[in-house]
Parts: sequence; structure tokens; C-alpha cells
Amino acid sequence: MATISTTPGSMSSTSVQELAQKWLQQDRDPETRKEIQDLLSVGDDVALESRLRRRIAFGTAGLRSSMQAGYAHMNSLTVLQASQGLATYILGQQSSHSVPPQAVVMGYDARYNSEKFARLAAAAFIAKGLDVLWFGELVHTPMVPFAVEHFSAAAGVMITASHNPARDNGYKVYWANGCQIIPPRDKDIATAIDLETDILSWDHNAIETSSAVRNILAEARGAYKRAIQILARPAKHGNMLPFTYTPMHGVGLPFMQEAVEILGFTDHGMYVVAAQANPDADFPTVPFPNPEEKGALNLAMEEATASGSQLIIANDPDADRFAAAEYLDDGRWHQFTGNEMGALLAAYVLETSSVERDQMAMLASTVSSRMLQAIAEKEGFRFQSTLTGFKYLGNVAQQMRERGLKPVYAYEEAIGYMFPSVVWDKDGIAAATVFLLARRKWHAEGLTPWRKLQSLFEHYGYFADANTYLISPSPEVTSATFAAIRNSSHGTPPTHIGKRKVRRWRDLTTGYDSGSADGTPDLPVDTAAQMITCWLDDAVFTARGSGTEPKIKLYVEAIGAASSAAAKTIANDVLKDLVSEWFPGLRLAGI
Repeated sequence: MATISTTPGSMSSTSVQELAQKWLQQDRDPETRKEIQDLLSVGDDVALESRLRRRIAFGTAGLRSSMQAGYAHMNSLTVLQASQGLATYILGQQSSHSVPPQAVVMGYDARYNSEKFARLAAAAFIAKGLDVLWFGELVHTPMVPFAVEHFSAAAGVMITASHNPARDNGYKVYWANGCQIIPPRDKDIATAIDLETDILSWDHNAIETSSAVRNILAEARGAYKRAIQILARPAKHGNMLPFTYTPMHGVGLPFMQEAVEILGFTDHGMYVVAAQANPDADFPTVPFPNPEEKGALNLAMEEATASGSQLIIANDPDADRFAAAEYLDDGRWHQFTGNEMGALLAAYVLETSSVERDQMAMLASTVSSRMLQAIAEKEGFRFQSTLTGFKYLGNVAQQMRERGLKPVYAYEEAIGYMFPSVVWDKDGIAAATVFLLARRKWHAEGLTPWRKLQSLFEHYGYFADANTYLISPSPEVTSATFAAIRNSSHGTPPTHIGKRKVRRWRDLTTGYDSGSADGTPDLPVDTAAQMITCWLDDAVFTARGSGTEPKIKLYVEAIGAASSAAAKTIANDVLKDLVSEWFPGLRLAGI
């Protein structure tokens, strides 16, 4: 979501003590003022440099960082600066025919300081002359883009760091179309933020005292529930089966309870992991509150085994992501990967949608499985690949709609799934709803989700991934590493990975694609981001630098193998060769 950039003006030539004094002049939050004052008093210039010399930059989905004092982090001052800059940009986009004031949807989750940051952001919007559409209690992230579209708002802001560690928070921005912002809008907003020097309001109570605030909770929740009801409209296929649910110490439980009510569950149909049921900003039972992380579902598995339920449903803390695990006949739990779940949900949508195949569209990001494309080629609907992130999936889906197509589904391997009839972003509650419907349908056909997945592999081909990441010390190391890769074969890109020949090389950083007639890539180029994709005879992989974390992410997929075991072996072999040949000096970490 965010990178770090230098602050505007003369910051680079200012002494660190002057930077600290400037911070103390601007900051009215007693906690963060004390942090800087304490560092000044002990003369910790290294820490002051780290916190004050460079600032957290506004990226393609807003801001995200650890919560502490300084321009480089999430705190009251940086939230206010971002909000004033965003407000200035919104007002600058008004046409002469606009009827002011415009409104911004404002939401927050259960993390430390989330409500405080949301209140300050609202105060900044009000001070700039915008109305604020306020929920007034915890909501899951998809509720913000949903409300933006429902209320025809100018923008929406959600205070959340999704599944990041407890010390982090973030500022996620949606535009008037209900999608995350994409370039160049993000850069234009960042420019507006850089020009904000004087804070107009520190009023935490403006929400209660200003006439520019409207509480939208009841209407938004009701409209969202109706959207889920429409999504769940397909005919019932037998009784609902019990399952175990965990919101991972987040905000998902009330929304999931509404979903299961819509689906017709009885009171004992959903077993909730009690220790993880209520919001807790410390996330005490999991090292990382991300269902993808190894061990994150251990407690849920224990409780599911005790209750006798054979399915686990999980959301991350802001409930925009969704994961599931099934207890198999051989006595082990299988947690579905994002790509496996992506295929399962696509299959159900295909089986139940009333949209004609020649109008239907589904999307996946370029780092996700090629299986959805294989299904599209066989079944006759339109498939579209996009750059990484739902900021692209949502906006490209809307562009397809403008061309007369009907987008019905999109997904990304990082357990994110979008159903455009509900919201133009990933939604863990909508995804769980569809999956439970699918499970009920397949059960009536004598299949479990696992067995359904095997039938899809048999019909469309075997696909298996081997995804992981490496720890990169700095953006400079990441850039140097990719530069060395591009010149590793006598000044040209490598021609082989292990014994496998590279059949196609696509570099979205330099803008070259060997698979096109003129060398132009089939996806947009971003010179500020590192991303290389290679096609081999039996696999495809992507290596990219993370925009939010100190990582280089690797996505490897075997395609067209004779069996699941063979596909997994191929994927693992390619990953092993890739790590040893391209990244020998970096530390490998498993997802």
C-alpha cells in the first residue's frame, strides 16, 4: 500500500533536530509528541532520522505502516495530512456542475487507534468542506466501497491494516466508482498531500457536533444484507451442513451471522471459535492474523475436530479475505490455497449464473493460477488477466462492463475474491456465502469441496503452485537483485531455469515481452515496480518485489501435468531452481 519517499521542500537539507522541532510544532497528539521529545532528550539521532527524514508515501491503496511518531509512520499527524490532501484533491475534481458539498464514507476496524484515526480524518474532511458518511461502529472493509457506490459518495476511507501484525495500521482509499484508486490518481493525491502543512482541525468530537456528518450504519447494513441475499438467490440444494468459523480476532462475526441467517442455518449450524470470536487488537492466539500463515488455523482445527464439523471457514481481521479447510477421509485437514478456492468458486458461479457465456467475464491477477483461463477457454466465457491487486481487478472489471460484458467474478491467489453484484473489491463475507452455497449444492451431488476440486482437475487439467517469498533488506537490494537477473546471461536475461528453457520472458518493469510481435507486454508497465514472468514448457512463474513489505514474492505454477502429484513436483522443482539461481543471497521464508 505504501512506500517511503522523501518529504517535500527542504527536508533533505534540514538537520534532524530541526525536523524534530518541526514535528513538535505540528503534532498535538500527546503520545507521539512524547516519543519524539524522549528521543530528543537522549540524543538518539539515528531513531529520529529513521522516523522523520523520510515520510510514508501515499500509494495505490493509501497508507500502511507501524504506529509510532514520525513522518514515516501511521499516527494522528500523518492521517490528518493525508486526509486534508485527499479532500483537496476531491474538491479539485469537482466539475462546475457539481453540487457541493460532496461526501466521503469513513470506516474503521478494531485495531489500536483505528477509531481515533477515523475521527481525525473525518474532522479534516469536515474542515475542508466535505460531508462525512459515518458508520459509528466497527465494520468490515468491503462495507466502505459498498457504501461509496450505494450513497454515490466522492470517495471512501477505511482505517485498517488488514492482516498485518498488531503494531500496524493503514489508511485505505476508494474512489467514487467503489474501486481502490489506481495510477495516476494515487500520484496526484500524493502531490496534494505533500502540499499540506497546516492542520486545520484536531477535533476528535467533530463527528458528534458537526451537521456535515450523517450516520449511515443502519441503511448501509440493510442494503449490504440485501445484496448478499441476491447473491444467495440460487435454489437450495438440500440442508446446510455444519461448519466451524473464525473471524481471527477481527470484525467479521456479525456479518457472518447475517450471512448464515440468509442461508437458512439453524442456531447450531455454525460453531464459532470462542477464543477468536471477538475483536482483539492484540491478536493473542495467532502470531500473524492471516489465515494464509502456517498454523493460523490450528485452534480452529482443534475446535472443529471436537465439534465434529468437517469444514472450517476463516476471515482475516477486516474480513475482506476468506479461507477454508476441509477434513479429509484420510484423517488430515486440507487448507485450500487461494488458487484452489479461486477455481472452486468460479466453477460454482459458472454452474449457477444466468448470464450467457458470450457475455460472461471472469478475471484473475497475473500472479494467480492459469486454471481459470483454461476453464474459460473450454467453457466459452471471457477471461481477463490484470496486474496484481484488486485495485486493478475492480477497475478492469468495470471497464469490461462498459464494453457490454458482464463481470461475475474475480479472484487473486492471496485468498481474495470479488463478486461485482455486491462490491467491486474482495469481500470475505460474500466469498464465504458463495462457498457455503456451493458446498450445499455439491453435497447434494455426492461431492465434498475437495472431491469437486479433483473433478475440476480431471476435466480442465492439473495445476499446482509453489508460492513463497524471500526477505529483502531494502528496496535498493531488491532493485539491484532484479537488475542482476536481467543481465545474468552475458548481459541478457537468462535463457534457462535449471534444465528448463525459458519459452517466453515478460518484464513489466522494463516493458519487454518476448511473446508479442513487437515486444510490447500485454499488461501495463510500471518502471517503479519489479515484476518478471517466465513461461516454461510445463510451468510459469512470476518474481516481483512487494510494494508493502520487505519481500520478494515468488509465484510458481505447474500447468498441464498428468496428475496432482506430478504438478506439485514440477512446481517445487522450478521453485528450487529459481531460488538457487536467481536469489542465492536472500533468505527464504515460507508462507
